Amino acid sequence: MAVSNPLTVWDLPTRLFHWILVALIILQYASGEFGVLSMEWHFRLGYATIALIVFRVLWGFAGSGTSRFAHFVRGPRSVLSYLRGSLHGRVKSDIGHNPLGGWSVLLMLTCIAIQAVSGLFASDDLTETGPFAAHVSDATVALMTRIHNIDRWVLLVLIALHVIAVLMHWVIRDDNLVAPMLHGRKETEESESMRIVSSWLALALAIASALVVWALIAWAGS
Repeated sequence: MAVSNPLTVWDLPTRLFHWILVALIILQYASGEFGVLSMEWHFRLGYATIALIVFRVLWGFAGSGTSRFAHFVRGPRSVLSYLRGSLHGRVKSDIGHNPLGGWSVLLMLTCIAIQAVSGLFASDDLTETGPFAAHVSDATVALMTRIHNIDRWVLLVLIALHVIAVLMHWVIRDDNLVAPMLHGRKETEESESMRIVSSWLALALAIASALVVWALIAWAGS
C-alpha cells in the first residue's frame, strides 16, 4: 500500500505571487469596469502587475523545483498522454502542475502580460491615457487600445476555465489544489522533497523587477 507523505510542493514566493496576482486582477477589473477605485489606481495596479509578471518569469528559471518552467512545461507527447490518461481515469496526482496545467499557466501569464503592457499604450480618447501613448503613433495607440479591450475578455474566459478546472479536480478526483497553494504542502506518494530556493533570492528578484518597471514608467512620464 502506498504511503502518503505531506511534502512541500509550492514555495512561499510562488504562493505569494499567486494570491497577490489574484488580488491585483480583481482590483483592476473592479476599477476599470465599475469605478471602485480611481483610474489612477488602475494604472498603479497595472504597473504592479507588470513587475509581478517580470518576477515570475525570473523565478521560473531561478526558483524552487515546481516553480521552474523546466519542471512543468512539457512537450506535446506528455500533454497527449496526460489527456488520454484523464479520459480513462489513469492519472495520478502531480507534484506541481500537470502537463496540461503547465501550458495553461504559460497562456494565463502571457494573456495577463499582454493586458498589462497594452494598457501602457492605450487611451480612451477622453481623459485616460497610458504613460507610453505619447511616445508612439496614433495607429499604435489605437491598436493597443483594441488589444487591451479584447484581451480582457480572453482573460476572463481563461480565469473561468481555470476555476472550473480547479473545481473539477476537487469534486471528481478529490484533489484539492487550493489548500497547497495556501500552506504549500500536499499529501503525495512521492518521498523526495522539492528543492527549495531561498526566499531572500525571491525578494531580491522582486525588488529588482519593481525597480525596472518604476524606472521605465518614470522615463515615460518625464
